[in-house]
Amino acid sequence: MATVISIDRLKRFTNLIWVLQLGNFFIRGTYYMVWPFLAVILYQKFNLSATEVGMLLTGSSVFSVILGFYTGNLSDRFGRKPIMVAAAVIGIIAFSWLAYADSLLSFCSAIFLATLPRSLWDAPSKAVLGDELKDPKDRELALQLLYFLVNAGAAIGPLIGIWAGLTGEQSSFLLTAIAYVGLLGALLYTFKNTHNTNQKKLASSHDFTKIIKLLKNDHVFLLVLLANMLILLIYAQGDSSLIQYLTRAEVPELVTLISSILIMNSCVIVVFQFPLLKLMENIEIKQRIYIGIVFLAISQLVFAFNSVDYYWGWLIGTFILSIGEAILFSNMNVHLDRLAPAKLKGSYFGAAGLCSLGFAIAPLLGGIVLDIWGGPILFVIASGLSIVTIILYQLSDELKRPDFESLQLN
Repeated sequence: MATVISIDRLKRFTNLIWVLQLGNFFIRGTYYMVWPFLAVILYQKFNLSATEVGMLLTGSSVFSVILGFYTGNLSDRFGRKPIMVAAAVIGIIAFSWLAYADSLLSFCSAIFLATLPRSLWDAPSKAVLGDELKDPKDRELALQLLYFLVNAGAAIGPLIGIWAGLTGEQSSFLLTAIAYVGLLGALLYTFKNTHNTNQKKLASSHDFTKIIKLLKNDHVFLLVLLANMLILLIYAQGDSSLIQYLTRAEVPELVTLISSILIMNSCVIVVFQFPLLKLMENIEIKQRIYIGIVFLAISQLVFAFNSVDYYWGWLIGTFILSIGEAILFSNMNVHLDRLAPAKLKGSYFGAAGLCSLGFAIAPLLGGIVLDIWGGPILFVIASGLSIVTIILYQLSDELKRPDFESLQLN
């Protein structure tokens, strides 16, 4: 069996793929300097409750996810370039605004705008991998590397922020805006020197309405979508909801603990992702996903029963969560890539972006449960939901898919 990790496969990566890979690294690095501290800023500067913070983050994220679904289809019909360029331009505007917003209305408006670039960028950039790389193993390596570099950026970002004294300061959002400027320049230059016709017009006959009808009949994809949505909902309880819980519990050295959690999360993925890939290389994709879900469930139980003042308990839970994440998220993307028809990868990855609704509604649902029942109950519920996701994946084996060969996808 051909190995996924191979220098020969890396040599087949085009310049455009490397721009996407490195662009994600720099964007995510600057993003993680301050973005995870939004809940802290909204609580300390504007005195918002956990539910209010959740409503704000959820409302803006839901809109961006729905927009990402539509723009994934647009990238199939009109090409990847205009959508990704728009994402970079909006990123420049949004994070510049976020750096200087001084009123609650202005700050909330900037948050709303800042959620858009990621959803605009995600589906077209992943679809480019299918355009440029025809070998499934090449695409798997590219998706694994993409996730690795994203987390490498997330690991380095907080360290730079702490070293520069920028962590939690609004002005540091300007660094993310500058990173988007660099990404925009690299995109324009690379696309100008790219002659791949796949980047132009791919599936003009399949407009958004036709894609909706097609997806309605793809029951396997829809059930996987629901399962992935729940996985992101569970995972986010160890992210935004955990930070809100620790903030309101007045944990000693809160900023240091949050920074340690973020660094632990990213460093574990950076260190373990490729060893885990090599270890699990001959295990079927869905079996890998089941293993990742088990780690996710255990991490939530650790968070539920850890004493608020036990610093290392939070890091142990984060370590387990991060192992699960390293297994889950990259393999979920590989699984979705294999489910997506070649000519409709943008549309399918755009639809797969709806999974992020789980992440988007997590701050709201988590905030409500935190306000009513507290953190331990929240994390026990999240752990229980993990069982549901495994059942959904198993049920998807019994369903049928449309006959893509009979469809006119050109």
